[in-house]
Amino acid sequence: MRLPPTCRSLGPLCLAAAALAAAAAPLEEPIKPVPLSLHQDPAKAALGKRLFNDARLSTNNAVSCASCHNVALGGGDARKRSNGFQGRLGAVNTPSVLNAALNFRQFWDGRADTLEAQIDMVISNPVEMGSSWKEIMGKLADDAGYRSGFSAAYRDGLTAANVRNAIASYERTLITPNARFDQYLRGNPNAISDAEKAGYAKFKQYGCVSCHQGVNVGGNMFQKFGVMGDYFANRGGANDADLGRYMVTHNTDDLHVFKVPSLRNVARTGPYFHDGSAATLEQAIDVMFKFQLGRNGSKEDKAAIILFLNTLNSMPTEQP
Repeated sequence: MRLPPTCRSLGPLCLAAAALAAAAAPLEEPIKPVPLSLHQDPAKAALGKRLFNDARLSTNNAVSCASCHNVALGGGDARKRSNGFQGRLGAVNTPSVLNAALNFRQFWDGRADTLEAQIDMVISNPVEMGSSWKEIMGKLADDAGYRSGFSAAYRDGLTAANVRNAIASYERTLITPNARFDQYLRGNPNAISDAEKAGYAKFKQYGCVSCHQGVNVGGNMFQKFGVMGDYFANRGGANDADLGRYMVTHNTDDLHVFKVPSLRNVARTGPYFHDGSAATLEQAIDVMFKFQLGRNGSKEDKAAIILFLNTLNSMPTEQP
């Protein structure tokens, strides 16, 4: 390590300080650490948390956002497909809400550019909540707590736009910056074990990191499901939910193309893929090797990768 002239003249104490600073420097890796905070307004986020758990957002007061996005379960619901307000199943597996604010688009097909737009689409979805803003605002306006809370937090009080903003503000607090791998990326070499570091090396060596990188270890690009083989033929056929991005663009190049999911908290968010077809992380990795990488991986290498993936687990701070 090359020291500045002033440090060379001060001797051992400066050398120790410089070494400590170097150790704490973020590592240059294709995966980046989650920011410690997205700095949301506490009052708005608190309103959003209440709304996130309020079943009155659905037309028959049956389901809330939290019904499908259980923070304690990693931000999903551990089901292949979630039940909507009438008990009907949704078309695809519910993505985790944890770190969703760090995704470049929302939904598997990327049809929403923002969290606010995603909220709109869930509210009006005829399977999920089946409601409308007119209906919802009527319910919320009858709640004195919401009226006073929104009057205090927003200049124009209780409006549909402010309800959307409040829910999104809460969702932006659901980031997980304290995973052991983030601590490692921030310069703590002891945050993960040698075996977990070896698993990360395998993750890069096999090419998993070509799609699963960046701050969310995914969530920042689209990719075809079945690059190296026909996943859907192998599964037994495709349906409308398998069309992916094509349903948004109607461009044949987008057939079976989906947003690459984040791998943060992946060990806690099974079942996997848009169709929930992989019950375990081991099964999901086998599918990835066969249909995305076109490679054979040893049982030991896949186990090592799973060790690494477990270092991405962390509960959200929920601190605005």
